[in-house]
Amino acid sequence: MSARTATVSRDTLETQIKISVNLDGTGKGKFDTGVPFLEHMMDQIARHGMIDMDVYCNGDTHIDDHHTVEDVGITLGKAIAQAVGDKKGITRYGHSYVPLDEALSRVVIDFSGRPGLEMNIPFTQKRIGSFDTELFLEFFRGFVNHAQVTLHIDTLRGDNAHHQIETVFKAFGRALRMALTPDARLGNVMPSTKGTL
Repeated sequence: MSARTATVSRDTLETQIKISVNLDGTGKGKFDTGVPFLEHMMDQIARHGMIDMDVYCNGDTHIDDHHTVEDVGITLGKAIAQAVGDKKGITRYGHSYVPLDEALSRVVIDFSGRPGLEMNIPFTQKRIGSFDTELFLEFFRGFVNHAQVTLHIDTLRGDNAHHQIETVFKAFGRALRMALTPDARLGNVMPSTKGTL
């Protein structure tokens, strides 16, 4: 299998972003976004997804974190889509349950070629430190639309908002890892009865 890597840049009047990924990495990450809590969550994706990731963003955080968080999601989606290529031979589906103390989340992903997001996180707080929890919807929406995946996210329980979202990002990383793993029994076959994804 050829190297599954990609580097994607995205420049707008609001953000300038460059993201590099290696889907067959060891979980190493470098993050410079100006939004520390986002970087903490991106590190969960890298470590639990075993994806090497270099994420740089210069965004208009003097206004707020919205554009940075959304646009990092968009660019990460593009980078993973480019790295995975034609999807032949991948497992395609991935899922994970992850606990953290009292919190428990489930993430299920399908590299279907059809963007779709179902997200149910009953956050117990509107902010984690200075970070607005509503921005996670924007991150995942951006990711889904540009990675062309179907993604279901459910936090099943949790009292601490930090624990809630950390379980989501850990489960997201592990679900990505499962879905992107080559299936030796498939060989170079498309994992779809349609013959395309």
